[in-house]
Amino acid sequence: MRKLSILKVGGAIVENPASLGSFLDSFHEVEGPKILVHGGGRSASELCGRLGIPVKMVDGRRITDKATLEVAIMTYGGLVNRNIVAALQHRGENALGLSGADLACIKAVKRASAQIDYGYVGDVREVNADAICRLLESGVTPVFAPLSFDGTTLLNTNADSIAAELAAALADRYEVSLRYCFEKEGVLDKDGVLIRSITPDSYLALKSSAAVSGGMIPKIDNAFASLGRGVREVFIGKTLVQADASSPRTDGR
Repeated sequence: MRKLSILKVGGAIVENPASLGSFLDSFHEVEGPKILVHGGGRSASELCGRLGIPVKMVDGRRITDKATLEVAIMTYGGLVNRNIVAALQHRGENALGLSGADLACIKAVKRASAQIDYGYVGDVREVNADAICRLLESGVTPVFAPLSFDGTTLLNTNADSIAAELAAALADRYEVSLRYCFEKEGVLDKDGVLIRSITPDSYLALKSSAAVSGGMIPKIDNAFASLGRGVREVFIGKTLVQADASSPRTDGR
């Protein structure tokens, strides 16, 4: 099977022009079909502040009321996505900015919770793999904003989860490599030491000892879920173009 690279880039890189430029240079060098998924939560929070809209977060998840959803659409699907697409076009990449509503690529349901009302937050239920494959085979590089679609409304959706769902949905058509790219070297323990390889058993131990905690847990959960659904490999850290023996990775074997 042909290799497909799916890269998710975090907000700290997206919102730093120098870091983003360096990342996009490297992304352009990735050979073969590829997909980029981006965050941008800090930009959304900044715009909320300028508009006087309170920012509410629970365990790193944004509570998204109607006003916050409008900011998310403007920021993720507009400012951030358009700027990334323009920068990739400048580098000769045939990039196309997308939300989950475009071609009904990413369908979701509004998150239900007995304890917390997250508002207009979506959990992915279906990926239109046929439509995405047609784009890839036409030489298009999809650039996904973290917005899904419930058939009527756009929903704010975790970018890590979108990348994982895209990877799993395309794993029977491509040899998929999923990379979570952010500003740190990779998964760090509580002493700041890089953990170079994580297996399911070692992950349980790391969580129980609190060596891995906070926002890294859902990222690794998504990584292992992807591996369990046919994704070939997952890397977490600064590695962009190619993986080597020093690259932090999760391993489903």
